[in-house]
Amino acid sequence: MSATPQVSDASFKEDVLDSELPVLVDFWAPWCGPCRMVAPVVDEISQQYEGKVKVVKLNTDENPNTASQYGIRSIPTLMIFKGGQRVDMVVGAVPKTTLASTLEKYL
Repeated sequence: MSATPQVSDASFKEDVLDSELPVLVDFWAPWCGPCRMVAPVVDEISQQYEGKVKVVKLNTDENPNTASQYGIRSIPTLMIFKGGQRVDMVVGAVPKTTLASTLEKYL
């Protein structure tokens, strides 16, 4: 099981949009192979940027409203939110270096 905290439709505003730190949201589902491949990378990013970036996961099967609101069409989709706004996104299982360099732009 991932060490990265889960968020839901109900907690998304508080946990993500109202966060003072930039937030990386991993939109995923349990049946998604690439999601399982990227999960350890997301966990590593969470540890590497602890205190600088909040990292959370949102199960799109259990939380379809938020996924729909942000136009999630394929997973994994990793979105970066800052100041309550989506500022960037990466679609697909990407290497840690790609994710880290994308995040660095918002720190």
